[in-house]
Amino acid sequence: MNNPVFSALLPVVLLIFVGFVAGRAGWIRAEAIKDLSNLVFMVLTPALLFRTMSTVHVEQLNFKPVVMYFVAALLLFAAMLFWQGANRRAAVLALAATFSNTVMIGIPLVGLAYGQIGLVTLFTLISVHALVLLTLATVVLEMVAAREERVSGPGGQRHMAMTVLAAVKSGIIHPVPLPIIVGLLFAQTGLVLPEVVDKPLHLLGSAFGPVALLLVGVTLTQVQVGPHLKNALGISLLKNLALPSLVAVLGLGLGMAGLPLTVMIVTASLPTGANVFLFAQRYEVAQDLVTASMAVSTVLGLATITLVMSLAALLG
Repeated sequence: MNNPVFSALLPVVLLIFVGFVAGRAGWIRAEAIKDLSNLVFMVLTPALLFRTMSTVHVEQLNFKPVVMYFVAALLLFAAMLFWQGANRRAAVLALAATFSNTVMIGIPLVGLAYGQIGLVTLFTLISVHALVLLTLATVVLEMVAAREERVSGPGGQRHMAMTVLAAVKSGIIHPVPLPIIVGLLFAQTGLVLPEVVDKPLHLLGSAFGPVALLLVGVTLTQVQVGPHLKNALGISLLKNLALPSLVAVLGLGLGMAGLPLTVMIVTASLPTGANVFLFAQRYEVAQDLVTASMAVSTVLGLATITLVMSLAALLG
């Protein structure tokens, strides 16, 4: 079948399914998931990101779609806070409705569907995605936590300032944005990677997509959705459909078109990213619901991403 949406999504679905089967069959044990995750994030991801960005010059990057993407995400984040109430649970759920799985699912999907040019647009977003959204969530959560605990005075302010500073630091010194930044800096020198370095990076980067998608499938076997299904479905619909709709409306309203807008819309439709669970765990709120939402949005994404990609193709 030559439909580009089908051609791009089918390998993604099949690899996730193979990972799910492998997890169910016990071929990949629960204890091995963390090791696989470390392999993906600490080895394969940096190799792919650095190699891709090592030939891209800053003047080739288009930040307008990225800014528009964050405006849409911040609007939905604020709406969730207003709707759910300004508390820790609302902030974590707002992050779940706006934080996309840009790496594990986004990179292989966009790479298959839109090629190297699409990946450059995606990597431009990824370079600041976690930094912007996770810093925002940290600020909101710390402010809410301070209010809930009635922390006042300069000591509380210093505590929040240090926490935000730590969030910014971890958002940059991280296996995802750091190799993008280093790759871009290398590209500006005009140098070319020697083949003895480029070839291993190419092989490692090529392994990223299959291993990452298999890991998504294995992880799904460890999730208990149970009584959280209804609420998880609501959050997933916001993440998978409401956010990309908002991105599309803003993009078209600003006169955007073509591949950059399409990549932003499709990225907005991706399932909830794993970092949201870390926040739920850290602030000890809505952990089961966030886990269930990640699972539901991933499974639901098989249908919603297909829909979004088909509609986005009409805009291009």
